[in-house]
Amino acid sequence: MLMRFILLFTLVPLVELAILFKINQYIGFGYTLGIVVLTGVLGAYLAKSQGKQILTRIKMEMMEGRMPGEELINGLCVLIGGAMLLTPGILTDTVGFILVIPFPREIVKMYVKSKFRKMIHEGSVHMYFRW
Repeated sequence: MLMRFILLFTLVPLVELAILFKINQYIGFGYTLGIVVLTGVLGAYLAKSQGKQILTRIKMEMMEGRMPGEELINGLCVLIGGAMLLTPGILTDTVGFILVIPFPREIVKMYVKSKFRKMIHEGSVHMYFRW
C-alpha cells in the first residue's frame, strides 16, 4: 500500500506537469495559467455548494432517524474531489469534477459500494481497517 502512495505522489505530479507544459506549447502560458486558476475557482465553488447540500441532507436524514450512508459517501466524494480540483493539473481536475458533479459521482458511488460489498462478502475488510 505504501508503494502505491509513493507512486501516486510522484508519478501524478510528473504527468500533470508534462500535460501542462504540452498545453503551454499550444495555447501559451497565460491561457494555461488561466485554465488552472479557473478550474480551481470553479472547483472550490462547486465543492462548497455540493458540500452544503450534502450536509443539509445528512441532517435531515438523521432527524428522521435514518443512517445517512449514501450522503456520507457523497460527502467523501465531494471532499476528495474538491481537494483534487484545488490541485493544479488537468488529470486531477478531471477526476475532481467527476467526484463533485452529481451525475458522474453516482457512477463512482456504484463502483465504491460494489467494492465495499465484495470486501465484506469475502471477509477482507479487516485487511484494510486494522486497529
